[in-house]
Parts: sequence; structure tokens; C-alpha cells
Amino acid sequence: MKELKDVWLIDYARTAFSRSRPKQPERDVFGEIRGDELLATLIMKFFDEKLANKGIKKEEIDEFTVGTAMGVYEAWTYGGRLPLFLADFPAHVPALFVDRQCGSAGSGTHVGIMEIMTGHSKICLAGGVEHMTRIPMQNDWIRPNLAMINKKSDWYRPQYDLMTTINMIQTAQKLYEEEIPAFTKEDLDKFGVRAHNLTVENQEKGWFKGEIIPIEGHVEGNVEEPLMVDKDMAARKSTLERVAQLPRLSKPFYLKKNGGREGYVEREGTKDGVITPGNSSPLNAGATTCLMMEAEEAKKRGLEPLARIVSIGWAAVDPSVMGRGPVPATQKALEYAGLTADDIDFWEINEAFTIVTLNCMKAFNIPEEKVNVMGGSTAIGHPLGATMIRLPGTVARILKDKKAKYGVANACCGGGQGVATILENLDA
Repeated sequence: MKELKDVWLIDYARTAFSRSRPKQPERDVFGEIRGDELLATLIMKFFDEKLANKGIKKEEIDEFTVGTAMGVYEAWTYGGRLPLFLADFPAHVPALFVDRQCGSAGSGTHVGIMEIMTGHSKICLAGGVEHMTRIPMQNDWIRPNLAMINKKSDWYRPQYDLMTTINMIQTAQKLYEEEIPAFTKEDLDKFGVRAHNLTVENQEKGWFKGEIIPIEGHVEGNVEEPLMVDKDMAARKSTLERVAQLPRLSKPFYLKKNGGREGYVEREGTKDGVITPGNSSPLNAGATTCLMMEAEEAKKRGLEPLARIVSIGWAAVDPSVMGRGPVPATQKALEYAGLTADDIDFWEINEAFTIVTLNCMKAFNIPEEKVNVMGGSTAIGHPLGATMIRLPGTVARILKDKKAKYGVANACCGGGQGVATILENLDA
């Protein structure tokens, strides 16, 4: 059997993440751009502006993967090939479409990583894209099989609460209630405020310019006026007082272990849920990409890595509490690498909902100062299938800046899954 090869993350880039408005597309600065065009534009600029000086050419790519959570209608990729055609790649470059919901782009990178580790490829390109204005989460092109919740159907599956399972807000609410008394709504809100303020602070310092390639969109509300979009559009300075007043989006489950309805209302002071726009990620449009290479190949070319890929992990959980997914996925990656959570210097834990991040921190006893230190997805944004390239890319950059050794990026996935990637800064 061949020895597994080292894989290096050579470079990473993304677009800024816009603020999606499915009912007001003119307010999305990327509203006039199809998602596949957004990704293709990013990839072309990635090669022209970041990879050209490294001597890497499109025809050298052994595999391209593209992840998206809503791969329907104009987001249909034809097995990953259409974005390559748009990006003007030669016909011999193979492609693969990957859907693991919010972990899609991450699982795409995992495919490339495993191809390189096993010697089947030397250079792999991964991409991710989601356009939640043009292809919203609720749309006419997605039709789940509701026979699962029909007691008269042969397909009735009482162990799966489908309506909770496909309502991400409700999965976050259920996770919160299952973890009572570990967290309060104020804990969730505080972490959301932290995300916004850290993101704005680091935007003002210019930190994100190291990963964002500007793409031309339009001024919010005026599709005729061009705008070079070079920063994430959802982040804004925030206060706990302001966030605490935001509308509550979720409905409680009134779990028996917490005293049912009476116990919940007594604790929370309301019969409403705790999930709000202030403690969850917004809707976004955005694209991400990264290039991975066999370490020996990179050395021959005189290239330095952004990071070494140490380990990867994925796992599945009860879909009605999909926010637990990052924990077993990360545990799997840590065990494979022979590491513990204490060995990890910095974490990028996706803030699809802040309860997900807080739960992962609790599970691994991670101090706040190690988590999402440049800002989190509550503010930066979460264009579903694209996110799990941003998180490893961002944590790799953090490791370089902080001269730290190990980083973890992880995310929960709709349907009850989790993905994780562990990276190492070889300069540390």
C-alpha cells in the first residue's frame, strides 16, 4: 500500500458576502449576478491575481469540486462542470458537485484532500457558492417527501420530525432547550454582539482584504449604479440592548425535562423562542475557493503553504438538533490526528446560530479567546454551501498572523451532520 502523502493548502480566496433579500433582489449588491457567474468570476480572478505569480495554471488542475446547498434551478452545476466552463477551463479538467448542505464546500475540499493523500491527484481546486437571493431556502424547486410525516403512508418515519428537521431555526431552538441550564438567551445574544463588533473592528483594520477578491456588483437599491463589493455587507456595530429587542423567530418545544411550558415560561419570562436575527447568521450570497497541492509537488515548485492539512472529519446526529454535528465531526478529526482540543490554538466554529458555537465550546471546554477571533458568521455571513472553505481559509490566515500551530474549522449541516478540518501552520 502506498504511503499517504502530505497535503498543503496553497491559497484561498473568497468574494465579500452580500446581504441577501429574496423579496427585494435589488437590495442585494450581487442580486443581478447568478451564483455560478459569481463563482466563475472569483475563480478567474483567483488564478489571475493570486495563483499566476505561483506559476499555477488552469490546465494543471486534476480535480475541481464545487459545493452548494441549493443546487437547483440556475444553481444546477451539471456535475460541477458548468462553473468550470464559465471560468474558461480546458475540457480535460474533471469536476464534481458536492452537497452536504452547510458543509458542502468543506466536503468538496475533503474529496480533493483524499485524492491527493492517496496519490490520485497532485493539484485540486475547490469552490463553494450560495446565492440566497436568487435561490432562497424556501423555493418551488425543492420538494421534500412529506410522506415521512403522514401516519397513513408506508413511508411514515416517526423517529424523524421532518418539519423540525428542515426548519433550521427550530433545530437551533431545540438544541438550546436540550442544553438548559447551560445557556441563556443573553449568552446567545452576547455572542452575536461579539461577532458583529469583532468583524467591524477587523474590517476597519483591513484584515479581510487578505482573503476577499473584490467583485463588481451594484449599489444597494440601484441596479444601474456599479459598486466594487470588497467587504461583507451584513456586519454592523452592535449592542446587547439593541440585540435583545430583536424579534424572536423560533417557537419553544417546552421539553418535559425543563418543566414543560410552565417551566420554560418561568425561566425565559416569555412563551416565545430564543432564536433571533441577532444570534443567528443572515441570508447571504457569496463564493469561496481554495487550491490544495501535494506537499512534494509544491516543494518542487518552490511554493510555501498557507497551511498543512492535518486531518478531516465528518459525522451525523439527530437531524432535529443538527447543531450538535460539529462536535462528533471534530472529535473524529482530532482522534485521527492524535490531538486533543487543548492542542488547538484557534477555532473557526460556524455561527449558523450562536447556540451551535457555544455548544461546541462547551463540549470541548474551549475558551472564548480562541474562537472566531476576527468575527463570526453572525456578522460575516453564511452563504450555506460556500462557508466551509471560508472557515479553514480564515483560520489558516489567523495561524499565520498569530504564529500559532494548530487550527480547527467546523460547521453543522442541515439534515443533521457536521464537518471539520484541522490545519497546521508549518512556520510555528
